[in-house]
Amino acid sequence: MYDAADLQEIVDEIAALLGASATLEDRSFRLLAYGAQHGDIDTVRQESILRRRATGEVRDYFERYGIARAEGPVRIPGDAALGVLARVCWPLRHGEVAYGYLWLLDSGTLTDERLRSAAPLVAPLVARAAAALAQEARSRRDLGRGLLALFSADPEERAGVSIEVPGPVTAIAVRESQDRVAALWTLPRGVLARPGSPVALLAPAHLAVEVAQTVQSAYGTAAGVGAPRTDPADAWLSWREARQALRIAEHFPRHAPVARWEDLGVHRLLARLGQQDLRELAAETAALDAELAHTVEVYLDCGGHAQKTAVELGIHRQTLYYRLGKAERLTHRDLSDGDDRLAVHLGLKAARLRGQDGA
Repeated sequence: MYDAADLQEIVDEIAALLGASATLEDRSFRLLAYGAQHGDIDTVRQESILRRRATGEVRDYFERYGIARAEGPVRIPGDAALGVLARVCWPLRHGEVAYGYLWLLDSGTLTDERLRSAAPLVAPLVARAAAALAQEARSRRDLGRGLLALFSADPEERAGVSIEVPGPVTAIAVRESQDRVAALWTLPRGVLARPGSPVALLAPAHLAVEVAQTVQSAYGTAAGVGAPRTDPADAWLSWREARQALRIAEHFPRHAPVARWEDLGVHRLLARLGQQDLRELAAETAALDAELAHTVEVYLDCGGHAQKTAVELGIHRQTLYYRLGKAERLTHRDLSDGDDRLAVHLGLKAARLRGQDGA
Protein backbone atom coordinates (compact mmCIF):
# COMPACT_ATOMS: atom_id res chain seq x y z
CA MET A 1 0.00 0.00 0.00
CA TYR A 2 1.23 3.50 -0.75
CA ASP A 3 2.31 5.87 2.02
CA ALA A 4 -0.18 8.76 2.14
CA ALA A 5 2.34 10.92 4.00
CA ASP A 6 4.89 10.37 1.23
CA LEU A 7 2.41 11.45 -1.44
CA GLN A 8 1.57 14.55 0.57
CA GLU A 9 5.27 15.36 0.88
CA ILE A 10 5.69 14.98 -2.89
CA VAL A 11 2.78 17.32 -3.62
CA ASP A 12 4.02 19.92 -1.15
CA GLU A 13 7.51 19.83 -2.66
CA ILE A 14 6.25 20.18 -6.24
CA ALA A 15 3.91 23.03 -5.26
CA ALA A 16 6.83 24.85 -3.65
CA LEU A 17 9.12 24.27 -6.62
CA LEU A 18 6.62 25.64 -9.15
CA GLY A 19 4.74 28.11 -6.97
CA ALA A 20 1.44 26.58 -8.11
CA SER A 21 -1.58 24.96 -6.44
CA ALA A 22 -1.13 21.21 -6.79
CA THR A 23 -3.34 18.17 -6.30
CA LEU A 24 -2.61 14.49 -6.84
CA GLU A 25 -5.32 12.05 -7.91
CA ASP A 26 -5.44 8.40 -8.85
CA ARG A 27 -6.57 7.15 -12.26
CA SER A 28 -10.24 7.30 -11.19
CA PHE A 29 -9.78 11.00 -10.27
CA ARG A 30 -10.00 10.31 -6.54
CA LEU A 31 -8.07 12.89 -4.55
CA LEU A 32 -5.04 11.48 -2.71
CA ALA A 33 -3.14 14.62 -1.67
CA TYR A 34 -3.21 18.40 -2.19
CA GLY A 35 -0.86 21.26 -1.47
CA ALA A 36 -1.33 24.76 -0.12
CA GLN A 37 -3.25 27.19 -2.29
CA HIS A 38 -1.25 29.53 -4.57
CA GLY A 39 -3.21 32.25 -6.35
CA ASP A 40 -6.72 31.69 -7.73
CA ILE A 41 -8.82 28.62 -6.97
CA ASP A 42 -11.49 27.21 -9.25
CA THR A 43 -14.69 25.27 -8.60
CA VAL A 44 -13.10 22.00 -9.70
CA ARG A 45 -10.29 22.24 -7.14
CA GLN A 46 -12.76 23.19 -4.40
CA GLU A 47 -15.07 20.28 -5.25
CA SER A 48 -12.16 17.85 -5.53
CA ILE A 49 -10.92 18.78 -2.07
CA LEU A 50 -14.36 18.83 -0.45
CA ARG A 51 -15.79 15.74 -2.15
CA ARG A 52 -12.49 13.92 -2.68
CA ARG A 53 -13.34 13.31 -6.34
CA ALA A 54 -14.01 15.23 -9.56
CA THR A 55 -17.41 15.01 -11.24
CA GLY A 56 -17.95 12.79 -14.27
CA GLU A 57 -18.43 15.79 -16.55
CA VAL A 58 -15.12 17.29 -15.47
CA ARG A 59 -13.32 13.95 -15.83
CA ASP A 60 -14.62 13.62 -19.38
CA TYR A 61 -13.38 17.14 -20.16
CA PHE A 62 -9.88 16.41 -18.89
CA GLU A 63 -9.62 13.00 -20.59
CA ARG A 64 -10.54 14.65 -23.89
CA TYR A 65 -6.98 16.04 -23.95
CA GLY A 66 -5.39 12.58 -23.99
CA ILE A 67 -3.94 12.69 -20.48
CA ALA A 68 -4.10 8.89 -20.07
CA ARG A 69 -1.74 8.43 -23.04
CA ALA A 70 0.51 11.46 -22.59
CA GLU A 71 4.17 10.93 -21.76
CA GLY A 72 4.65 14.36 -20.18
CA PRO A 73 2.79 17.49 -19.03
CA VAL A 74 -0.43 18.38 -20.85
CA ARG A 75 -1.89 21.87 -20.95
CA ILE A 76 -5.65 22.03 -20.45
CA PRO A 77 -7.46 25.31 -21.18
CA GLY A 78 -10.01 26.81 -18.85
CA ASP A 79 -13.75 26.33 -19.31
CA ALA A 80 -15.99 28.86 -17.60
CA ALA A 81 -19.11 26.69 -17.94
CA LEU A 82 -17.46 23.86 -16.00
CA GLY A 83 -15.76 26.17 -13.52
CA VAL A 84 -12.34 25.05 -14.77
CA LEU A 85 -9.29 27.32 -14.73
CA ALA A 86 -6.35 26.56 -17.00
CA ARG A 87 -4.11 23.90 -15.57
CA VAL A 88 -1.25 21.56 -16.36
CA CYS A 89 -1.71 17.82 -15.97
CA TRP A 90 1.40 15.70 -15.36
CA PRO A 91 0.50 12.00 -15.80
CA LEU A 92 1.90 9.68 -13.13
CA ARG A 93 3.21 7.01 -15.48
CA HIS A 94 4.98 3.85 -14.43
CA GLY A 95 5.96 1.57 -17.28
CA GLU A 96 3.28 1.94 -19.95
CA VAL A 97 0.45 2.83 -17.57
CA ALA A 98 -0.81 6.13 -16.14
CA TYR A 99 -1.69 5.35 -12.54
CA GLY A 100 -2.77 8.88 -11.63
CA TYR A 101 -2.38 12.57 -12.32
CA LEU A 102 -0.61 15.57 -10.84
CA TRP A 103 -2.64 18.74 -11.39
CA LEU A 104 -1.16 22.25 -11.35
CA LEU A 105 -3.38 25.33 -11.56
CA ASP A 106 -1.88 27.78 -14.05
CA SER A 107 -2.38 31.43 -13.24
CA GLY A 108 -0.08 32.38 -16.11
CA THR A 109 3.23 31.64 -14.40
CA LEU A 110 3.62 28.02 -15.60
CA THR A 111 5.27 28.90 -18.88
CA ASP A 112 6.83 26.23 -21.07
CA GLU A 113 10.24 27.56 -20.11
CA ARG A 114 9.46 27.28 -16.41
CA LEU A 115 8.22 23.71 -16.77
CA ARG A 116 11.35 22.77 -18.73
CA SER A 117 13.70 24.35 -16.21
CA ALA A 118 11.91 22.68 -13.27
CA ALA A 119 11.60 19.27 -14.95
CA PRO A 120 14.93 17.88 -13.58
CA LEU A 121 13.60 18.43 -10.06
CA VAL A 122 9.92 17.69 -10.62
CA ALA A 123 10.24 14.58 -12.82
CA PRO A 124 11.87 12.40 -10.11
CA LEU A 125 9.09 13.36 -7.68
CA VAL A 126 6.45 12.50 -10.28
CA ALA A 127 8.18 9.15 -10.90
CA ARG A 128 8.22 8.44 -7.17
CA ALA A 129 4.50 9.08 -6.87
CA ALA A 130 3.79 6.94 -9.95
CA ALA A 131 5.84 4.06 -8.55
CA ALA A 132 3.92 4.24 -5.26
CA LEU A 133 0.57 4.06 -7.05
CA ALA A 134 1.80 1.21 -9.27
CA GLN A 135 2.87 -0.72 -6.18
CA GLU A 136 -0.58 -0.11 -4.70
CA ALA A 137 -2.20 -1.51 -7.85
CA ARG A 138 0.05 -4.61 -7.82
CA SER A 139 -0.64 -5.22 -4.14
CA ARG A 140 -4.36 -5.00 -4.72
CA ARG A 141 -4.19 -7.45 -7.62
CA ASP A 142 -2.24 -9.89 -5.44
CA LEU A 143 -4.80 -9.61 -2.67
CA GLY A 144 -7.61 -10.00 -5.18
CA ARG A 145 -6.35 -13.46 -6.10
CA GLY A 146 -7.44 -14.71 -2.68
CA LEU A 147 -10.97 -13.37 -2.94
CA LEU A 148 -12.55 -16.55 -4.26
CA ALA A 149 -11.14 -18.49 -1.31
CA LEU A 150 -12.36 -15.78 1.09
CA PHE A 151 -15.80 -16.04 -0.52
CA SER A 152 -15.89 -19.86 -0.41
CA ALA A 153 -18.66 -21.58 1.56
CA ASP A 154 -16.03 -24.13 2.66
CA PRO A 155 -14.64 -23.06 6.07
CA GLU A 156 -11.39 -24.96 5.44
CA GLU A 157 -10.78 -23.05 2.23
CA ARG A 158 -11.52 -19.74 3.96
CA ALA A 159 -9.16 -20.65 6.79
CA GLY A 160 -6.24 -20.69 4.37
CA VAL A 161 -6.77 -17.08 3.27
CA SER A 162 -4.30 -14.51 4.57
CA ILE A 163 -6.19 -11.40 3.39
CA GLU A 164 -6.62 -8.87 6.16
CA VAL A 165 -9.22 -6.19 5.51
CA PRO A 166 -10.96 -3.92 8.00
CA GLY A 167 -14.73 -4.19 8.42
CA PRO A 168 -17.49 -3.56 7.80
CA VAL A 169 -17.28 -4.89 4.25
CA THR A 170 -19.70 -5.69 1.44
CA ALA A 171 -19.35 -8.14 -1.44
CA ILE A 172 -20.32 -7.22 -4.99
CA ALA A 173 -20.95 -9.42 -8.03
CA VAL A 174 -20.89 -7.91 -11.51
CA ARG A 175 -21.63 -9.74 -14.75
CA GLU A 176 -18.59 -9.61 -16.99
CA SER A 177 -18.77 -8.59 -20.65
CA GLN A 178 -16.97 -9.98 -23.69
CA ASP A 179 -17.15 -6.57 -25.36
CA ARG A 180 -15.91 -4.36 -22.52
CA VAL A 181 -13.09 -4.43 -20.00
CA ALA A 182 -13.15 -2.57 -16.69
CA ALA A 183 -9.92 -1.23 -15.20
CA LEU A 184 -10.52 -2.77 -11.78
CA TRP A 185 -7.22 -1.48 -10.40
CA THR A 186 -8.51 2.10 -10.70
CA LEU A 187 -11.18 1.54 -8.04
CA PRO A 188 -10.86 3.37 -4.69
CA ARG A 189 -8.24 2.25 -2.22
CA GLY A 190 -9.43 -0.59 -0.02
CA VAL A 191 -11.46 -2.28 -2.79
CA LEU A 192 -10.33 -5.78 -3.75
CA ALA A 193 -11.34 -7.21 -7.13
CA ARG A 194 -11.02 -10.48 -9.01
CA PRO A 195 -12.03 -10.89 -12.69
CA GLY A 196 -14.24 -13.89 -13.36
CA SER A 197 -17.76 -15.00 -14.01
CA PRO A 198 -19.07 -13.01 -12.27
CA VAL A 199 -16.48 -10.38 -11.35
CA ALA A 200 -15.93 -10.51 -7.57
CA LEU A 201 -15.34 -7.42 -5.46
CA LEU A 202 -15.01 -6.69 -1.77
CA ALA A 203 -15.44 -3.06 -0.75
CA PRO A 204 -15.72 -1.01 2.42
CA ALA A 205 -19.44 -1.01 3.16
CA HIS A 206 -19.84 2.76 2.75
CA LEU A 207 -18.39 2.60 -0.79
CA ALA A 208 -20.17 -0.56 -1.97
CA VAL A 209 -23.01 0.97 -3.98
CA GLU A 210 -20.73 3.53 -5.63
CA VAL A 211 -18.24 0.79 -6.59
CA ALA A 212 -21.01 -1.46 -7.90
CA GLN A 213 -22.42 1.34 -10.06
CA THR A 214 -18.96 2.23 -11.39
CA VAL A 215 -18.06 -1.33 -12.41
CA GLN A 216 -21.54 -2.13 -13.72
CA SER A 217 -21.43 0.97 -15.88
CA ALA A 218 -17.99 0.02 -17.21
CA TYR A 219 -19.23 -3.41 -18.27
CA GLY A 220 -22.72 -2.30 -19.28
CA THR A 221 -24.26 -5.36 -17.63
CA ALA A 222 -25.76 -5.85 -14.15
CA ALA A 223 -24.54 -6.02 -10.56
CA GLY A 224 -25.63 -7.39 -7.21
CA VAL A 225 -24.66 -5.97 -3.82
CA GLY A 226 -24.74 -8.15 -0.71
CA ALA A 227 -25.57 -6.97 2.79
CA PRO A 228 -22.63 -5.56 4.79
CA ARG A 229 -20.79 -7.69 7.33
CA THR A 230 -19.01 -6.21 10.34
CA ASP A 231 -16.61 -9.16 10.51
CA PRO A 232 -14.71 -9.69 7.20
CA ALA A 233 -14.64 -13.42 8.03
CA ASP A 234 -18.35 -13.41 7.16
CA ALA A 235 -17.77 -11.78 3.75
CA TRP A 236 -18.65 -15.10 2.10
CA LEU A 237 -22.25 -14.63 3.26
CA SER A 238 -22.35 -11.20 1.64
CA TRP A 239 -20.88 -12.75 -1.55
CA ARG A 240 -23.66 -15.34 -1.66
CA GLU A 241 -26.23 -12.55 -1.34
CA ALA A 242 -24.45 -10.49 -4.01
CA ARG A 243 -24.63 -13.34 -6.53
CA GLN A 244 -28.29 -13.91 -5.76
CA ALA A 245 -28.99 -10.18 -6.06
CA LEU A 246 -27.20 -10.24 -9.42
CA ARG A 247 -29.67 -12.88 -10.65
CA ILE A 248 -32.54 -10.61 -9.72
CA ALA A 249 -30.91 -7.58 -11.37
CA GLU A 250 -30.52 -9.57 -14.60
CA HIS A 251 -34.07 -10.92 -14.62
CA PHE A 252 -36.27 -8.16 -13.20
CA PRO A 253 -36.03 -4.67 -14.78
CA ARG A 254 -37.43 -2.94 -11.70
CA HIS A 255 -34.29 -3.98 -9.78
CA ALA A 256 -31.81 -3.39 -12.63
CA PRO A 257 -29.05 -2.61 -13.26
CA VAL A 258 -27.73 -2.69 -9.66
CA ALA A 259 -29.69 -4.72 -7.12
CA ARG A 260 -29.04 -4.37 -3.38
CA TRP A 261 -29.84 -7.49 -1.37
CA GLU A 262 -31.43 -5.40 1.35
CA ASP A 263 -33.89 -3.84 -1.13
CA LEU A 264 -35.16 -7.04 -2.76
CA GLY A 265 -37.96 -7.96 -0.36
CA VAL A 266 -39.71 -11.18 -1.37
CA HIS A 267 -37.40 -11.52 -4.36
CA ARG A 268 -34.74 -12.65 -1.88
CA LEU A 269 -36.75 -15.82 -1.31
CA LEU A 270 -36.98 -16.46 -5.06
CA ALA A 271 -33.26 -15.88 -5.51
CA ARG A 272 -32.47 -18.55 -2.92
CA LEU A 273 -34.51 -21.24 -4.69
CA GLY A 274 -32.83 -24.00 -6.65
CA GLN A 275 -33.86 -25.07 -10.14
CA GLN A 276 -36.13 -27.88 -8.95
CA ASP A 277 -38.12 -25.53 -6.72
CA LEU A 278 -38.34 -22.96 -9.51
CA ARG A 279 -39.49 -25.65 -11.91
CA GLU A 280 -42.33 -26.68 -9.59
CA LEU A 281 -43.48 -23.09 -9.10
CA ALA A 282 -43.22 -22.28 -12.81
CA ALA A 283 -45.43 -25.26 -13.66
CA GLU A 284 -48.38 -23.21 -12.37
CA THR A 285 -48.21 -20.95 -15.42
CA ALA A 286 -46.72 -23.29 -18.02
CA ALA A 287 -49.93 -23.21 -20.07
CA LEU A 288 -49.72 -19.45 -20.67
CA ASP A 289 -48.17 -18.02 -23.81
CA ALA A 290 -45.83 -15.02 -23.60
CA GLU A 291 -48.58 -12.42 -24.09
CA LEU A 292 -50.88 -13.89 -21.45
CA ALA A 293 -48.02 -14.38 -18.99
CA HIS A 294 -46.92 -10.78 -19.37
CA THR A 295 -50.49 -9.51 -19.01
CA VAL A 296 -51.13 -11.45 -15.82
CA GLU A 297 -47.74 -10.54 -14.34
CA VAL A 298 -48.31 -6.82 -14.90
CA TYR A 299 -51.85 -7.15 -13.50
CA LEU A 300 -50.55 -8.83 -10.34
CA ASP A 301 -47.63 -6.41 -10.06
CA CYS A 302 -50.21 -3.62 -10.11
CA GLY A 303 -52.04 -5.23 -7.18
CA GLY A 304 -54.98 -6.32 -9.32
CA HIS A 305 -55.80 -2.74 -10.33
CA ALA A 306 -57.44 -3.16 -13.75
CA GLN A 307 -57.32 0.46 -14.94
CA LYS A 308 -53.67 0.87 -13.96
CA THR A 309 -52.81 -2.40 -15.69
CA ALA A 310 -54.60 -1.43 -18.89
CA VAL A 311 -52.70 1.86 -19.01
CA GLU A 312 -49.41 0.10 -18.31
CA LEU A 313 -50.02 -2.38 -21.13
CA GLY A 314 -51.54 0.16 -23.50
CA ILE A 315 -54.70 -1.90 -24.06
CA HIS A 316 -58.45 -1.42 -23.54
CA ARG A 317 -59.83 -2.63 -20.23
CA GLN A 318 -62.13 -5.10 -21.99
CA THR A 319 -59.10 -6.61 -23.71
CA LEU A 320 -57.49 -6.97 -20.31
CA TYR A 321 -60.54 -8.75 -18.89
CA TYR A 322 -60.62 -11.10 -21.86
CA ARG A 323 -56.96 -12.05 -21.38
CA LEU A 324 -57.34 -12.50 -17.63
CA GLY A 325 -60.35 -14.76 -18.12
CA LYS A 326 -58.46 -16.86 -20.64
CA ALA A 327 -55.49 -17.13 -18.26
CA GLU A 328 -57.78 -18.31 -15.46
CA ARG A 329 -59.21 -21.06 -17.65
CA LEU A 330 -55.76 -22.24 -18.75
CA THR A 331 -54.26 -22.24 -15.25
CA HIS A 332 -57.40 -23.43 -13.47
CA ARG A 333 -56.88 -20.58 -11.01
CA ASP A 334 -59.21 -17.81 -9.82
CA LEU A 335 -57.33 -14.48 -9.84
CA SER A 336 -59.83 -13.02 -7.37
CA ASP A 337 -58.75 -15.60 -4.79
CA GLY A 338 -55.75 -14.66 -2.64
CA ASP A 339 -54.11 -18.10 -2.59
CA ASP A 340 -54.62 -18.66 -6.32
CA ARG A 341 -53.31 -15.19 -7.08
CA LEU A 342 -50.19 -15.84 -4.98
CA ALA A 343 -49.54 -19.19 -6.69
CA VAL A 344 -49.80 -17.63 -10.17
CA HIS A 345 -47.68 -14.63 -9.24
CA LEU A 346 -44.90 -16.80 -7.82
CA GLY A 347 -45.16 -19.10 -10.82
CA LEU A 348 -44.60 -16.21 -13.22
CA LYS A 349 -41.60 -14.91 -11.26
CA ALA A 350 -40.13 -18.41 -11.05
CA ALA A 351 -40.61 -18.91 -14.78
CA ARG A 352 -38.74 -15.67 -15.45
CA LEU A 353 -35.80 -16.78 -13.31
CA ARG A 354 -35.80 -20.35 -14.58
CA GLY A 355 -36.12 -19.40 -18.24
CA GLN A 356 -33.31 -16.85 -18.26
CA ASP A 357 -31.04 -19.06 -16.17
CA GLY A 358 -31.30 -21.53 -19.04
CA ALA A 359 -32.50 -24.41 -16.91
